[in-house]
Amino acid sequence: MSLKAGDVAVLPAGTGHPVGRPREGSRSMGGSAAGLSVEKMKLEDEVRHVSEDLDDDVLSDAVRALHRRVKIVHDFDIPYIAGYSKDGRTIYIDRHMPRTMDWKSAKVRLAPFLLTHEIVEKALLDELGLHYLHAHQIALRAERDAVKAAGVGWSAYQAVNKKNEKPISEEKLKKIPKDLDLTPYRDMSDFSTLERLLKAQR
Repeated sequence: MSLKAGDVAVLPAGTGHPVGRPREGSRSMGGSAAGLSVEKMKLEDEVRHVSEDLDDDVLSDAVRALHRRVKIVHDFDIPYIAGYSKDGRTIYIDRHMPRTMDWKSAKVRLAPFLLTHEIVEKALLDELGLHYLHAHQIALRAERDAVKAAGVGWSAYQAVNKKNEKPISEEKLKKIPKDLDLTPYRDMSDFSTLERLLKAQR
């Protein structure tokens, strides 16, 4: 069928939008075109700002979208400050890590930045089989940009992490998640921490 000037085309909701094109292999609900539109619209609901270039507002949208896809738990002892479950659906932040930092007379939540790091790192480990150090480097840059996009100074944010890093790494491990992914400790050959973790998990 061809269209000419003056013709009217009726499209399923969301399919005419220039942003948020369906990803290859994305599942359609029930296999129908309308089902695909419903899934696509849910993704587009998360897109408050539109740009294909580097953009702080778009990145902040992305961080919020990541936040909605995982569960955050602050109830355990987690060496390296934070970690993830084996299935990647839970992000664990050490129970002694502060929930907020002071920045320009405001309290800024740390969890969105920490979970950004952990989600990116876990995806690279699982999907591409990268070594922890390589996944960590890429994740650290995603974390840094998320911090900057929120208007927070990276050096100030890092100072908070460094201040808590040593006490957390040296804490007595009393409560460890049964499903904590131990890949980072294995890849780093951190056998002393790995032994402590395995002992605490028993």
